Amino acid sequence: MSSSSRAPRVLVVLKRSSWRKWIEEERDARIQRLVAAEDETVRRMRPGHQAHSETIEEVRRALSELGADAVYTEHPHHFRVEGRCDLVVTVGGDGTLLAASHGIGAGVPLLGVNSAPAQSVGFFCAAKKGKAKAALAAALSGDMRRVELTRMRVELDGQLLHDRVLNEALFCHASPAATSRYILRLVQPRDRGKAREIEVEEQKSSGLWVGPAAGSTAAQRSAGGKVLPLTSTKLQYVVREPYRIEGHMLNLAQGLIDEEQALEIRSKMRQARVFLDGDHIVHDVTIGNVVTMRRSAEPLTVLGLSPSRNGRKSA
Repeated sequence: MSSSSRAPRVLVVLKRSSWRKWIEEERDARIQRLVAAEDETVRRMRPGHQAHSETIEEVRRALSELGADAVYTEHPHHFRVEGRCDLVVTVGGDGTLLAASHGIGAGVPLLGVNSAPAQSVGFFCAAKKGKAKAALAAALSGDMRRVELTRMRVELDGQLLHDRVLNEALFCHASPAATSRYILRLVQPRDRGKAREIEVEEQKSSGLWVGPAAGSTAAQRSAGGKVLPLTSTKLQYVVREPYRIEGHMLNLAQGLIDEEQALEIRSKMRQARVFLDGDHIVHDVTIGNVVTMRRSAEPLTVLGLSPSRNGRKSA
């Protein structure tokens, strides 16, 4: 991956643990009392923080010994790759990797290190605490397997909202207790002129999930969707708790969006929202607005993943 004439430049994105944020920085009095009482809601906080801190030091030592020019940041949601970069490393769990991925363009390899395997999920993390150096060495030498993950592009009335959605988007009413009302269209875009409509349906539901294969084991699956091969270039949509009139079946309750297709959601709500890859990125949508979702031209390169990981079959 790196040239012998220069040190490889590695950008390292670190998670800030809950202990660090709530106890050390914010000094939250309620959480401090719960910790002192060994309450079950915070019981895993201290050991998770300790494991995470130890992994950060492990990664620092390993990169130093490997001769890398490493730059560190603790702000995954504001991370952006700028200038030369041979490798991005995230230290945390899948949430840290997901947040950092928004700042990574096509072709830049990403390696996730699960810093507290006993406390956090690390599906996309090929390395973990205690074994970071071997994984970093393989990543820097170019000997680690890589997978290109499809990402999703999301637009609002033709204006780009995000071009690097990795897990999913959630479109729904602004209130989780309210019914989501919208018109769903599956279309085939054309180079010129109006897109060709494949199917259209007016729906009421709790909203819908739309996302690429990388997110199909999470919310999409929980809502009744299929687990897609990691290497799939298709998107999937899954309607949450659809309202069905007796004797009437929905045609667009769940399905796949091909590479050349797009899904359009026309809001019938004055107060709606679209959430992108979690709750940090959210945009307001009102009645008459159209949210369009299609395959992004910027895939994400993740190191160490197997296309058949976690029971997935390769495409």
